[in-house]
Amino acid sequence: MTSFEEAETEETVTCLHMTFYHPCQEEKMMFRCLNFCKREQVRADEMAKFGRDSSVCRYNLMDSRVSRIQFALQFYRKLHSSEYCFEIKNLSKRTKLTVNQTELGYLNKIDLPWRCIICFGDYQILAEIQEGESVDYFETHLHLAEAPVLQERSLPSLQPVPESGISSSIFLCQDKSPTEMDENEP
Repeated sequence: MTSFEEAETEETVTCLHMTFYHPCQEEKMMFRCLNFCKREQVRADEMAKFGRDSSVCRYNLMDSRVSRIQFALQFYRKLHSSEYCFEIKNLSKRTKLTVNQTELGYLNKIDLPWRCIICFGDYQILAEIQEGESVDYFETHLHLAEAPVLQERSLPSLQPVPESGISSSIFLCQDKSPTEMDENEP
């Protein structure tokens, strides 16, 4: 056998891609301590913390309006499953955190959807999970957005869109209740 044949099978690594945006980034440089465009390994048993306190947070945001520890991400495996996930927890007593449209108060936590937008204050972070198999660590890959991620990217709609292409939420906004109709009617 050759050394190639005897080599261990290479594991794929779960990677969390995060694209950061703040409208004042050019003037205030609040992302200057983040390592963009280079993957970073994080041990699976560590919490990836984001905030302004460099002694506690792995990812520092240089802004006095950001909490000492704003939020944390925990990598875990679902019970009785081989699926790996991230959990996001708001650690700010002052600022609510939203994940898509779910608002998290202090110490609230939820599973991070595979693709979502995290917001607090004027900060917008597009988070996208690239699945992997490694149990020892995961990677983060940070990016800087020049335009707001809320406008730049469209997230998949949480509501089903009928074949007509017209969402029922349009009708609900007009205070009309949806009515059944034959699919052959114009």
